[in-house]
Amino acid sequence: MLQYIARRLIMLIPILILMSLVAFVLIQLPPGDYVTYRINQLALSGIETSEAEAQRLIREFGLDLPVPLRYWRWVSNIVTRGNWGWSMQWTKPVWEVLAPRLPNTILISLGSLLLSWAIAVPIGIFSATHQYSVMDYIATFLGFFGVATPGFLIALILAWVVFTRLGYSPLGLFSVEYLDQPWSWAKLVDLLKHVWLPLTMVGLSSTGSTIRVIRNNLLDELQKQYVTTARAKGLPEWKLLLKYPVRMAINPLLSTMSSILPGLISGAVLIDIILNLPTLGPVLLRATLAQDMYLAGSITLILSAMTVIGALLGDLLLAVADPRIRFGRAGR
Repeated sequence: MLQYIARRLIMLIPILILMSLVAFVLIQLPPGDYVTYRINQLALSGIETSEAEAQRLIREFGLDLPVPLRYWRWVSNIVTRGNWGWSMQWTKPVWEVLAPRLPNTILISLGSLLLSWAIAVPIGIFSATHQYSVMDYIATFLGFFGVATPGFLIALILAWVVFTRLGYSPLGLFSVEYLDQPWSWAKLVDLLKHVWLPLTMVGLSSTGSTIRVIRNNLLDELQKQYVTTARAKGLPEWKLLLKYPVRMAINPLLSTMSSILPGLISGAVLIDIILNLPTLGPVLLRATLAQDMYLAGSITLILSAMTVIGALLGDLLLAVADPRIRFGRAGR
């Protein structure tokens, strides 16, 4: 196991280098650059930009350099100095843009993930062990409803209901009077008044599909011979269920860690925009539209790194949950 982990960690280095190259190239693919976008925005406002001013902006942002040189400067600064580049749109270092939003994104995404699993796993287990019962049909309906209904639509409806019925705006994470205030009990209460809505919306967006996965996998496991043998030996039903079939049924959840970790960083972009949340998703969208290459490339690189790390964590968790998996021993 230790050799497998060490080998995978060493493999991360060339993979991350390749991902950084791909991320930087993808940002260069759209026609034009940030200066072109900025000049067009000024033109829409009735402000004309001279050619000399445009050339000055190009030199200021280093857009006159060849793409390989820009990539090398960006990657070398990240590795040696922790400098992720300069955000042209925000006119500040990239990390200063990301740092205050990263904790909010992880808080909302991780909380919604745990909420989704806390709801979906028990419902999926109950639905599988009570197949074709009334509760099974209700759980199936909820699963299909959760899969078919867009999360941003439910977010809009709930935001309107909260505003009209409870008398306060659930948009954002804080009320206006608490935005720049130091932490206090009143600010914590205000956070709890706002954070429940994005937690619920982001969590419900994946709850339906998780219920279906748990139910279908557990139904397959309950039909296998080892379950029949364990029952014949007199093993209590709850112990049999939790010790063997459930561990096998949750394998798909663990194997999707490669997509879960990037989701924790990027968040649910549409829901974040609708609820006006200070997270990374809207920042990535704005940076891509404005062709802010260092900001968009940095977020893309972080998401790529989270994908690789998530795949590694998923493999390790699968080895813990499923004793049939033995790394490096297949075919021996």
